[in-house]
Amino acid sequence: MHSPAFNKTKIVATIGPATSDKEMLRRLIHAGVDVCRLNFSHGTHEIHLQTLKNIREINEENSKAVGILMDLQGPKLRIGQVEGEIILEDGKDILVTTTSVVSTTDQLSVSYENLARDAKINERILLNDGKVELRILEILNSTTLRAHIVAGGPLSSNKGFNLPDTRLTVPSLTEKDIHDLEFAIKHHVEWIALSFVRQPEDIIDLKKRIAASGKEIRVIAKIEKPEAVKHIDDIIRVSDAIMVARGDLGVEVPLQKVPLIQKSVVEKCIGSAKPVIIATQMMESMITDSMPTRAEINDVANAVLDGADAVMLSAETSIGKYPVKVVETMSKIIHDVEEDRRVYYKGKKPHHSSPSFASDEICFTAVRISDHLKARAIVAMTKSGFTGFRVASYRPESSIFIFTDNKTLLFALSLVWGVRGYFYNKFETTDKTFEDVLEVLKQDGIVRERDYVIHCASMPIHKKQRTNTIKVSVVE
Repeated sequence: MHSPAFNKTKIVATIGPATSDKEMLRRLIHAGVDVCRLNFSHGTHEIHLQTLKNIREINEENSKAVGILMDLQGPKLRIGQVEGEIILEDGKDILVTTTSVVSTTDQLSVSYENLARDAKINERILLNDGKVELRILEILNSTTLRAHIVAGGPLSSNKGFNLPDTRLTVPSLTEKDIHDLEFAIKHHVEWIALSFVRQPEDIIDLKKRIAASGKEIRVIAKIEKPEAVKHIDDIIRVSDAIMVARGDLGVEVPLQKVPLIQKSVVEKCIGSAKPVIIATQMMESMITDSMPTRAEINDVANAVLDGADAVMLSAETSIGKYPVKVVETMSKIIHDVEEDRRVYYKGKKPHHSSPSFASDEICFTAVRISDHLKARAIVAMTKSGFTGFRVASYRPESSIFIFTDNKTLLFALSLVWGVRGYFYNKFETTDKTFEDVLEVLKQDGIVRERDYVIHCASMPIHKKQRTNTIKVSVVE
């Protein structure tokens, strides 16, 4: 089998002030970016719209299919204004209030108006990414409580705070998110990431809102709360993809638990044929440094070995000094790790209880055949994307090529492990279609004479039913 011209593990890059102009975007995409993330915690609709237009122009000009992931901000719990910086001292008590006042070492103002109602005695309040810890001693009234400073430290204005032990009544979708969702629907983004997910109903609510618009947008659940970990199986079931958001998750749960949570979620997502993204601090030192740390290289490599669909860059590409170099470096790590066979042949053998068991078995068998024949490619025609997601979940060493006349799906597949999409709308006869796709792959230099290619299809092909056929071709 000759080497593929691209990596199978995808790269998601957050676009910000350092990378939003068209030339820089073009360089990022050339370096290996598959999906551009627009973070709606920052920037205006006007700024995001221009970035979106730039990405789509590059796609059109270069026959690319780079997807767009819009990340909703969700509820943001923050402290209020502080005069300069205050230092909270270990062992002292402090008042925490939802009243808008300037924070001091005696009284801390926070933005969450339901704090006194939701919080309970002995629960923790974590500040400044968990570096400062308070423990609640007493609920004084509807706006104020008293807390003990377990671990002190510096605090400045608008720092985030977390309530890892508290069952919060705030909805996942804020008024801002709903306004931003209208933008996403209007401009046809392919993926929306929902923050502050705690239960499957949070995802179901967002999907209902999208369905009411008549648009086809897939939903990513961000796993960053302990409740989400508790309900992970149900959240995966109702979501289209998962993001392991290790930043907030590492504040909300003990840090040493995050690696095993990450591995467990990746395994569950592969078994469910749902894409999974590993996010936060993957190459963080390259925000300011031209080289990553050894630990960061290992972090990316382990995500690839585990079988994650995508690894994500945040501040590294949005505000960092070396956005193109960080993508190039990550791409090299992925490429070298994917030389190792441990990356491949994952997922679960189909179970007869699955409502799509027959199609699952076809996809699973196609991957097994591809391994035995050392096939260059697995090719499938699909309208819904089912075959692409399912074949990818078995992590074949052969490259996966999906031909579809669904342009929205074409761009959504940019997030899926190992999949490259082609627009194709000439579904006539099975034999003619197989000939067409082989010719396209030959012209692009992907397959060559005597290569094996595995076809997954639905027959009769014009009915576009679920996959029911495997064919093995030898390129002539």
